[in-house]
Amino acid sequence: MLTLVRSRVRTAALALSAVVALAVGATATTATTGAAAAPAPAPAAAKQGPASVAYVEVNNNSMLNVGKYTLAGGGGNVFDVAVIFAANINYDTGTKTAYLHFNENVQRVLDNAATQIRPLQQKGIKVLLSVLGNHQGAGFANFPSQQAASAFAKQLSDAVATYGLDGIDFDDEYAQYGTNGTGQPNASSFVHLMTALRANMPDKIISLYNIGPAASRLSYGGVDVSSKFDYAWNPYYGSWQVPGIALPKSKLSPAAVEIGRTSQTTTADLARRTVSEAYGVFLTYNLDGSNRSADVSAFTRQLYGSEAVYTP
Repeated sequence: MLTLVRSRVRTAALALSAVVALAVGATATTATTGAAAAPAPAPAAAKQGPASVAYVEVNNNSMLNVGKYTLAGGGGNVFDVAVIFAANINYDTGTKTAYLHFNENVQRVLDNAATQIRPLQQKGIKVLLSVLGNHQGAGFANFPSQQAASAFAKQLSDAVATYGLDGIDFDDEYAQYGTNGTGQPNASSFVHLMTALRANMPDKIISLYNIGPAASRLSYGGVDVSSKFDYAWNPYYGSWQVPGIALPKSKLSPAAVEIGRTSQTTTADLARRTVSEAYGVFLTYNLDGSNRSADVSAFTRQLYGSEAVYTP
């Protein structure tokens, strides 16, 4: 029997020493930290099989860990997508508006994009910024108006452009809807947010960690935003659960594993099922700085027919 695990460490969800809001205009600092477009990736060895995704808790670990794993057979990257975990949606009680917040560790990664993000992109790995609630009442599902949702979408797309990222990942947890006098989830909020964000960045990745009120509110006023997502994945580690969103199998990860916590046997079973049922994505969480080649090989053998090689 599989054990459902959803309890991420989630220290990124707690406000740390300083509140860092994304400025609307690029400052001299952001101009030097990654406003330029990401360099073209180096040619990578061909890899057949589902895309592999790695979330990294940057409060404790380096994004560069994602690029340290290759396939023994062919030398291609194990991971195709790396997710910075995590920025937050915070709430300003004075202006009664939501805003994008980076704790000091997320900010450090972004400010050092040249050494923390570009090396992954040069290998052909896409780098996304995950955004989740921060216990302040602001969430993706309770914007009070289309204008408010669009304003937050602009902050997200500005962050992607400023730091040369490849997209945004939505994780609707820990919002604590209703705190600070905020509203409860409504039917229109996430649809307005997604519509505006996709219009702002038509060629970037938008992914959905399939949990929370936003994930079940994808249609409003005759508009369904399901097709605007590039990927959606199961949020319960060590389990198999097909995301309830109208996307093709090639964009879904029903499998989810926590590296170092989900057993290698379970990981292998989930990877084998991913292939046998023709799904196109395999989700992993909490890649740290240890040599996890045994845990990673448990799924690469099934997905790609190859062991994983770790290069420090």
